[in-house]
Amino acid sequence: MKKIQMVDLQSQYQKIKETVDASIQEVLESSAYINGPYVKEFQADLERYLDVKHVIPCANGTDALQIAMMGLGLKPGDEVITVDFTFAATVEVIGLLNLTPVLVDVEPDSFNIDIEALKKAITPKTKAIVPVHLFGQVANMEAILEVANEHNLFIIEDNAQAIGANYTFKDGSKKKAGTIGHVGTTSFFPSKNLGCYGDGGAIFTNDDDLAHIIRGIVNHGMYKRYYHDVVGVNSRLDSIQAAILKAKLPHLDKYCKARRKAAKYYNEAFATNKYIITPKVDCDIKDLEDYDGHVFHQYTLQITNGKRDELHKHLLDNGIANAIYYPVPLHKQKAYADERYNEEDFKVTNTLINTVISLPMHTELEEEQLEFITNTINNFLS
Repeated sequence: MKKIQMVDLQSQYQKIKETVDASIQEVLESSAYINGPYVKEFQADLERYLDVKHVIPCANGTDALQIAMMGLGLKPGDEVITVDFTFAATVEVIGLLNLTPVLVDVEPDSFNIDIEALKKAITPKTKAIVPVHLFGQVANMEAILEVANEHNLFIIEDNAQAIGANYTFKDGSKKKAGTIGHVGTTSFFPSKNLGCYGDGGAIFTNDDDLAHIIRGIVNHGMYKRYYHDVVGVNSRLDSIQAAILKAKLPHLDKYCKARRKAAKYYNEAFATNKYIITPKVDCDIKDLEDYDGHVFHQYTLQITNGKRDELHKHLLDNGIANAIYYPVPLHKQKAYADERYNEEDFKVTNTLINTVISLPMHTELEEEQLEFITNTINNFLS
């Protein structure tokens, strides 16, 4: 049996090696390392895939969030609502721009923003909502749109973990995650469902004026060389990373399906274990492989018998990679602690940090590995 890793990028690379290597070699021979043809080609390919008017590549997913907020013209003191249970980058950029982060709780089953908590957090200073499509499942965007429209708020989708997922509206129509709000952002960190071999990110929008502003911001505020029309940053996707992403994009749907196939195996194996809560999906287990609302960037269980930490160690002792996303809520992090926060408002998050555990999840998982992982867990928790 192969070594069990959280992500097996080497095996994935071997299957597309010829295309990736040829693309990288082409960039090397052209020496067009910044804003070369591959950047423009990947941008166009991703616009078609997402069915969005504008994709603006940038250096990483954190930059993407910051640039989106800069492009919307948010000012110091403006309140931005986001979730307490997520990676710090989501709130980090709010602080960097001297905006005011307002953290709210999440739903216990989807791990995404709690709509009632969102509504209660709105004040006259609120200007934007940042829903995070955590672990690959799209947040309740229809409800978020209703709240945003009622209060005239911007929606910035943090789509770092859910590229390729679809959101289905009540009328049956679908949109890709990251293309529903005013602006969406993503990361191409290597372990993402669509990842490059370094850092990379992108911003999506259907707003022509906003896209124009953002294109200036990512390039030092320039639309014409040495003429700086807006305050900008230096955040560009380099040509080698763009070439890798262009080679991988045609495989994205297949990658997502492979992850759902692994999730289906996990769900079936854990279905009768009374100490495990498997990730929520809005379909029957038998249909999970084809369910497009979750792309399983992470496969995250909740362990209900108080033995999560013991399980974490037991898996490591047995050669099974695993991780705890996330061990500390943002409102308890030193950088973001604030006397405004009341522990009663974070009941779900404060539970999740003690119960969640993420299992290996990637495109190359083999049935022998999945069987060993699930048997090890079920035997430990029996």
